[in-house]
Amino acid sequence: LIHFYKRKMSLAAGRPQVTVYNDKNESAGSVVCLPAVFKAPVRPDIVSTIHNEIAKNRRQPYCVNVDAGHQTSAESWGTGRAVARIPRVRGGGTHRSGQAAFGNMCRGGRMFAPTKTWRRWHRKVNVAQKRYAMCSAIAATGVPALVMAKGHVINGISEVPLVVSDKVQGFQKTKAAVVFLRK
Repeated sequence: LIHFYKRKMSLAAGRPQVTVYNDKNESAGSVVCLPAVFKAPVRPDIVSTIHNEIAKNRRQPYCVNVDAGHQTSAESWGTGRAVARIPRVRGGGTHRSGQAAFGNMCRGGRMFAPTKTWRRWHRKVNVAQKRYAMCSAIAATGVPALVMAKGHVINGISEVPLVVSDKVQGFQKTKAAVVFLRK
């Protein structure tokens, strides 16, 4: 993945170091270097394309019944009756007799090109493309303008990405974690 980073650096690369904050939302006094993944080029077109392709792999096949629309005995009346040559239901004594059948334009007929289960539901995506999209998405999280454009409210955050000290991993209660996240 190194050759991806050599192309075009992200906007977050202008700030190569980030401040570490403690559990009280104050600067802990230390600074860490931004990981190299934040220097990856931001490519929203690739991210959305790869996401859409991977999302197709969760689909389940569906189709209509193979017999749907063909469960009547119908035959065309032929020419010379001043009606269309579409097959018509046989018999008498009911509204259904004489009605057109089978066609996709008919009431009670089958659909055009009935759906089949052997459609190509899943998509193969190259591992390198998946990794590139993931790196690009992570790099985009380091640009405050892009984060806010997605609708996230980050006005109360000191900087993006926000790095917190390891002390927060010592929280035993969810209540303490919720209080920390609210600060």
